[in-house]
Amino acid sequence: MHHHAHRHTHEHVHDIDWGALCSHLEREAELHTPALTQATTWLRDLLGGVSVGRVLDVGSGPGVVADLLADAFPGAEVVAVDQSPALLERARTRSSGRIATQQADLPDEFGRLGTADLIWSANAIHHLGDQQAALTALAASLRPGGLLAVAERGLPVRFLPRDIGLGRPGLQARLDAGNEDGFTAMRTELPGVDEVEDWPAMLARAGLVPTGTRTFLTDSPAPLGLPAREYLHTRLARQRDQFGEHLNDEDRATVEALLHADAPTSILWRPDAFYLTATTVHTARACTA
Repeated sequence: MHHHAHRHTHEHVHDIDWGALCSHLEREAELHTPALTQATTWLRDLLGGVSVGRVLDVGSGPGVVADLLADAFPGAEVVAVDQSPALLERARTRSSGRIATQQADLPDEFGRLGTADLIWSANAIHHLGDQQAALTALAASLRPGGLLAVAERGLPVRFLPRDIGLGRPGLQARLDAGNEDGFTAMRTELPGVDEVEDWPAMLARAGLVPTGTRTFLTDSPAPLGLPAREYLHTRLARQRDQFGEHLNDEDRATVEALLHADAPTSILWRPDAFYLTATTVHTARACTA
């Protein structure tokens, strides 16, 4: 499991070397920090008068959001939950001990999570075969009046103009299509029945009362700083490795030019690169006893 706002890696979750991806995941979450901070503030407002004693970040990755949750709920025990010991170790280091960590292989170990007043899960549920069963299990861990917040999908990352002066215009849209096909293939290989991804309806079927959906914008205009460029370079290289064979020769050549670290055409140097995406958060409450 992992956090990220839109890190759609298309391997099966158990086959991914999350430790090797750690710095990439951390950089991605840091790019989204202003939007994620707005999201945690919204969750704090939704919880209003509830005394929040325990918070879970399920699929926490390297712990960037767990840190933000600890900022938003300073009186709570915040627990980063992930299947990867390497990512949890990074979460511990990042937080200087402010957050607790718990290794759990989901969906088998939902029952080990304990109860919480707030459960956050970002781009993790879609790696589990039965998304409805996962939401129902998380709902069962909520204390009365508690809140479940699930960040899934939103809008894909935009980072290049339509015409970049290389190859056929519209490369970004074709990369998005490859990404969607890969996402669908990943879901198809997982056990369980796919449902229509109506997240508020799924939360309601989990026995919760939907309390709203909001989308938070991450908008980093050109010229980008180097950390964002390095993140995009890694992202593009992963896309090439995952579905590059589905691109035509011209698009593959364009991607290689964007990845060529020493060329002015590289995503590392070109002045027109930007970073724009949207993170959508669905929320629902457990009934008070």
